[in-house]
Amino acid sequence: MSILSSLSAIHTFVGGIHPPDEKQWAADSPIEVLPLPGEVRISLLQHLGVVCEPTVKAREEVRMGDIIGRSDAFVTAPVHASISGTVQRETVATLPNGRHVPVIPIKAAAEQELRGTLLLGEMFGGSWPIGDTERCDPRDIVQAARDAGLVGLGGAAFPTHVKLVRNEKFPVDTVIMNGCECEPYLTADYRVMLEYPEPVIAGTLLSQRAVGAERAVVCIEDNKPQAIESLRKAAEGTAVEVLVLKTKYPQGGERQLVAAATGRIVPGGGLPFQVGVVVVNVATAAALARSVFRGKPLTHRVVTVTGAGIRNPKNVLTPLGTTYGELIRYCGGVTKDAARVVAGGPMMGFTLSAADEASELIPTPVTKGTSGITVLSQRDVARAAETACVRCGRCVDVCPMRLVPTRLAMAARAQSREVLEHYHVGACIECGCCAFTCPASIPLVQLIRVGKVMLQKKR
Repeated sequence: MSILSSLSAIHTFVGGIHPPDEKQWAADSPIEVLPLPGEVRISLLQHLGVVCEPTVKAREEVRMGDIIGRSDAFVTAPVHASISGTVQRETVATLPNGRHVPVIPIKAAAEQELRGTLLLGEMFGGSWPIGDTERCDPRDIVQAARDAGLVGLGGAAFPTHVKLVRNEKFPVDTVIMNGCECEPYLTADYRVMLEYPEPVIAGTLLSQRAVGAERAVVCIEDNKPQAIESLRKAAEGTAVEVLVLKTKYPQGGERQLVAAATGRIVPGGGLPFQVGVVVVNVATAAALARSVFRGKPLTHRVVTVTGAGIRNPKNVLTPLGTTYGELIRYCGGVTKDAARVVAGGPMMGFTLSAADEASELIPTPVTKGTSGITVLSQRDVARAAETACVRCGRCVDVCPMRLVPTRLAMAARAQSREVLEHYHVGACIECGCCAFTCPASIPLVQLIRVGKVMLQKKR
């Protein structure tokens, strides 16, 4: 048996690590609806691709779901009002990755079309016409995804309609719904799969119909048995397969997921469709079902607010544009030993601030790619002082992209663009496996990010 076929048989991939999953903080917290914030600050860039141009002006009245930003470019996604209210003057916000983006503030109106349990039910509840997916025109599905502003809700924020367009040169035979959520602490996707599996299955079938795939698979790690059972029950009588994968980080990475589920290897610099696969996040699938069957755009998403440094960890259905501070306040604020606020999870997320009372004032807006806010304690962030590399090779062993992280880090420190290019710095997915396993506590991911910026400036 070949290496690839043996890996496929046990549904895993080469490399990776097993960090503590820390899911216990919010895994048992059902999805709650955030009370209406007084104002949202909606970014005009919530996706990979071109920034949207505003379509509204200050003092204009909008209703939830109205388009407030769009672009004619192919790789982009329109932006919609997440609440009803009055548009304020355009301003600028800083995203967790440091990028400055234009935002449109909307002051909330007293009356809202949907809120509370009615909003949650409209988003995820009720019946879903799973049997009608075969009657949907593939072009209509793609158009609905584009009109709704759908992007990957797992964090990558790649426009969904781009993935669903059929490509005659690279026909797709397999659609994979990514339910792994391998990043420690985060449980937003888990709660959607557990509480509302029907729209996930409906979106899976719609994705399969759009790309013309023969096989539709929902992939989920074996540390989520309740969600596995929920999905299998919802998929009964359909062609959707629920595939259980070995729990290992970063199982949810597209390349690693394709290898584990199909045994196929995505070429360096390539994308899954080049090996006949399209990967869609499970929450994105649910949003696709809502856009096709209910004609609603993407205005809210579930955000996990979690960690030892938050008083009441929760999974919260949140209007896009809500500030991080608003969510932290809703979850009871931070604890006395809170030390760090991270956008996302600790492996791939970005540190925002020291976690003190000022955390409740963080103005960073929730975007379509905001999967979670993790508040770490002093104990969580304590780490040994950095020492010299001991050439142990552990970072090479665990790297899922088969890179040499120490070479890349040293090249970044030496500002050697030639070495960075030679060792394929652009192939790094910044998963953090190397830094996690490094006995010398070298900040490998941060250095590699610096190296990537160096190359971008050269171009």
